[in-house]
Amino acid sequence: MAHSQDGGGPLSCCSVRLLTSTADLVAWRRHEPERPLHFVPTMGCLHRGHASLLKRAAEPRSGGPSPRVLLSVFVNPLQFGPDEDYERYPRDLEADRALATAVGADALFAPSPAALYPGGESQLSRVLAPPALATVLCGRFRPGHFDGVATVVCRLLALVRPQRLLLGEKDWQQLQVLRRVIRDLGLEVAVEGCPTVREADGLACSSRLRYLGAAERGRAAAVARALAAAADLHRAGERQGAALIAAAREWLRAAALEEDYVELVHPLSLAPLVEARGCSMLAVAARCGDCRLIDHLVLMSRPPIVAIDGPAGAGKSTVTRALARRLGLLYLDTGAMYRALTWWVREQGVDPGDAAAVAPLLADLDLRLLDGTDGEQQVLLNGHDVTAAIRSPEITALVSTVAAHPCVRDALTAQQRAMGSRGGLVAEGRDIGTAVFPDAECKIFLTASVAERARRRALDLAERGFPVPPQAELAESIAERDRLDSSRAVAPLCQAEDAVEVLTDGLTIEAVLTALEDLFRERVPADAWPGPADLASP
Repeated sequence: MAHSQDGGGPLSCCSVRLLTSTADLVAWRRHEPERPLHFVPTMGCLHRGHASLLKRAAEPRSGGPSPRVLLSVFVNPLQFGPDEDYERYPRDLEADRALATAVGADALFAPSPAALYPGGESQLSRVLAPPALATVLCGRFRPGHFDGVATVVCRLLALVRPQRLLLGEKDWQQLQVLRRVIRDLGLEVAVEGCPTVREADGLACSSRLRYLGAAERGRAAAVARALAAAADLHRAGERQGAALIAAAREWLRAAALEEDYVELVHPLSLAPLVEARGCSMLAVAARCGDCRLIDHLVLMSRPPIVAIDGPAGAGKSTVTRALARRLGLLYLDTGAMYRALTWWVREQGVDPGDAAAVAPLLADLDLRLLDGTDGEQQVLLNGHDVTAAIRSPEITALVSTVAAHPCVRDALTAQQRAMGSRGGLVAEGRDIGTAVFPDAECKIFLTASVAERARRRALDLAERGFPVPPQAELAESIAERDRLDSSRAVAPLCQAEDAVEVLTDGLTIEAVLTALEDLFRERVPADAWPGPADLASP
């Protein structure tokens, strides 16, 4: 292959830049520092799954500039066992470079083992993968494999220093191991899992499929059929893991595939499950000739729920509405429900602090949330459109008082649970993750400093045409509302134990949305719930 003497020059002006040494990589990385860098590590022999990763990597995030996309091709000796296929693993750098060029990658890093491990493998510092994730499923059959994966990826991340690392969901266990390693080591990189790409016969794209002859390829397709059979059984109402596993095994045995495992596990912990409740995963590994095939199926008893809690003025409504659109879920503004009831209490001349007087108003309450034509949710109460009225300062000042009544909490919580019984929504409020949807797949506690929330409140009032009080007065009222919401006897504002706090000070709405989508995808794979963008992709 011809390239410039510095090892980084392209073969032609249209070819992806080839980097073969760490010096080449460091020099290339320093160019255009204003553009984010997205990284896709591979072992080469690229296929349509890799192409999909690279295309996804080229998409801008958080409303920023278009990123630079770096692909690495390195067959890592550390992750192969002594009797595995390191020497014969398929390698074709010219074809890899052509594919990377075709999909618009900026550079391809293809180091030798000596370039990446200059001190030699025996003297290399190793990263130990978390045992709970690395010794189950494939880890039982490939001891030390995930330590090798964790070591090489940490080495690459130290050299590349990307903002985002993109990995395929097909290798789900590997994805979970790397997410945990990166989190535990405090590495500043966002990990993005991308949907599995499949062949026409349903098999997940894999470089090792090249090992299969025509007859073996036909047998190997039983892995995809085994998962499809389990999916059909689950859709019919079966939840027992033993039955789902048996349905998959029947197909593997009929095709004379050698099973390593068929297991029902929790997608995040990889711990075994007896029943497929909530979000679970059926994982399969089987051998067809010299080819080891892995695949999985994510099972969900209902579409996912995202619960976003946090104090007043943290931007929950704006973010929740946009996140719902991005994920293809419904938007449930529970705060608007409490505001609407507060408006009705005030409209009827009832004392907001008198629970006995408020309770009768709940009996025939007709409260509806509709998607408006302008993207803002329309709130109807007993035939009145109160969308704008419930955002007034007068309603804001009273809503905590009305919401504190047990009868109000019971009535509206029952309505919210009914709305969410089928799943498929993003809900925001003060106690969504703790009281309303404690089984939500993704829980977020969205917050901001009091000063920041006061600034946002002033802007919102001005945009809606209301008088804007002094900043100090707004801050004082927000702090007092925090105190009331956090100290009320019924369903106080608090962060659920399994919720992730997201501080939004200094972040654009787009940056917050990207962070929330990343958190969602850690818990709900794109393979299980494709967003609108994933469904639109070829």
